[in-house]
Amino acid sequence: MRFSRAYIPTSKEIPNDAVLPSHILLVRAGYIKGVASGLYNFLPLGKKSLDKIRAIVKEELDRSGCQEVDLPFVTPAELWEESGRIAKFGKELLRFRDRKDGLFVLGPTHEEMMVALVRHQLNSYKQLPQNLYQIKTKFRDEARPRFGLMRGREFIMKDGYSFHENENDMKREFYLMQETYKRIFIRLGLDFRVVEADSGAIGGSGSREFMVIANSGEDTLAVCNSCDYGANIETAKRRPHQQENIDQIEMEFAKFKTPDIKTIDDLAKFFHVPDWFIAKAVVKKAIYENGSKIAIFFVRGGDEVEEKKAINSINALELVDPTIEEIENAGLHAGFIGLLNLPQNENIVKVIDLELKNAEPIITGANEPDFHYIGVSLKNLPDDKNKFADLIRVKEGDKCLHCENGSLIYKRGIEVGHIFQLGTKYSEPLGANFLDRDGKSRPMVMGTYGIGVSRLLSAIVEQSHDENGIVMPLAVAPYKINILVSNIKNSDELAFGENIYSNLIAKNIETIIDDRNERFGFKIRDAELIGFPYTLIIGKSLANGKVEILDRKKAVKFEIDSDQALNKILELVE
Repeated sequence: MRFSRAYIPTSKEIPNDAVLPSHILLVRAGYIKGVASGLYNFLPLGKKSLDKIRAIVKEELDRSGCQEVDLPFVTPAELWEESGRIAKFGKELLRFRDRKDGLFVLGPTHEEMMVALVRHQLNSYKQLPQNLYQIKTKFRDEARPRFGLMRGREFIMKDGYSFHENENDMKREFYLMQETYKRIFIRLGLDFRVVEADSGAIGGSGSREFMVIANSGEDTLAVCNSCDYGANIETAKRRPHQQENIDQIEMEFAKFKTPDIKTIDDLAKFFHVPDWFIAKAVVKKAIYENGSKIAIFFVRGGDEVEEKKAINSINALELVDPTIEEIENAGLHAGFIGLLNLPQNENIVKVIDLELKNAEPIITGANEPDFHYIGVSLKNLPDDKNKFADLIRVKEGDKCLHCENGSLIYKRGIEVGHIFQLGTKYSEPLGANFLDRDGKSRPMVMGTYGIGVSRLLSAIVEQSHDENGIVMPLAVAPYKINILVSNIKNSDELAFGENIYSNLIAKNIETIIDDRNERFGFKIRDAELIGFPYTLIIGKSLANGKVEILDRKKAVKFEIDSDQALNKILELVE
């Protein structure tokens, strides 16, 4: 390609709505252009890089035995009604009616469509397993589209679905996909972590996220500084805390008057004990499809409730803060809510953190204004009346559950892939059954596997940029080599550049020649902004048999003999 004919609208201006470096640089470098909120055009540079990302994804999936299909972007809403997800997805699921008044949705994900594709064709265990995928445009009507390609409304996603006769075979495929995804992200040159994650609206019993480590990431990760453990903060676990010198705390069971002492800090000071001995009540209003309840979550005084864990523990849609009136109407007294003598009210749900199970001695509210109980033993609380779950949000410095000496630290991450063990969540309601080895009809066991293909372009730039622009990895760069002719009016310089260009094109090396009648400074700034891996600079030193090569990743220029230029370029790019 000749720069003089290429559509590469570079700019010095920062887009008004851009915050992240990737958003700013992809627009300024002429890779993408905004159309409307959360919608982007891919310009020629962006399309070339996107196609390379797509090709790497496809190569590794096909290598692992997956098969590509292509399903409609528009999905009949009745399939979402069959699965029960049409309400759960909420307003992000864009619905519309056609001229015959049929209800359809723009697919944000294709579990229902893929199950419908196979449910009447895969009838026997002899036809299983199968792993089908597509790389497809999706649409989610995000309430607040932002960060460019990172959180747009329309995006390109690889979504794959596997079908199995039993859970063991599904797990085998799940771990095969985990290794396949690792190969993809390694080939893309990304620094990433595989972390435990919440399954969210997709569902299932187990999932892993693939997180690109970046300071601008939306997700907080808890990772071990000693082993490979990592998890999204929403699901991260720690080794249970142990309080030293616990035997030195003497606390007989008693009811104490604690006037106006409502906070954990004030209670700890009042009783002269660490907050580890206090059971803190966190009160929320739990929202369900058919109403709401008051939810009380009990954790140790120094811990915080992780909202996603709390939601999952009671199968709620979301949690919001209740009003004082709602708390009082439930028969509760803010600041004095405790584990004993809670009102027997069907509109109250209670969950106790696992680290409080069998704990003693404990200080807890007396469910009476201005009173607390001390010396409470939680040993042998009946499980049929008390629900226990992991509720806490891990902190930096917490001990790793998976190794002896590791501690957890926070990292910021960008989610670029997510794989799920679905089980029969979709096959059962959608009637995707097969005859097993005993001739019995059973629902297929499923896994699902997603990669944010267009988001990967942003994630790559988030990790690979500097103050001058993008540093595009060789594997996904739109052009591997940029030939920069400093002065096209110099016939020797232009002829040398054209000769190198012709030789590289003949060898199928993706090359662009900057033959624009512009100043050298303008051209080199564009080269750095766009992020070409290598730029061959042909200038005045050609008269002395010398040219320069700019290595964008190393941010260095080095001089070579002009008669060695072609061989050196081939060595670098191949």
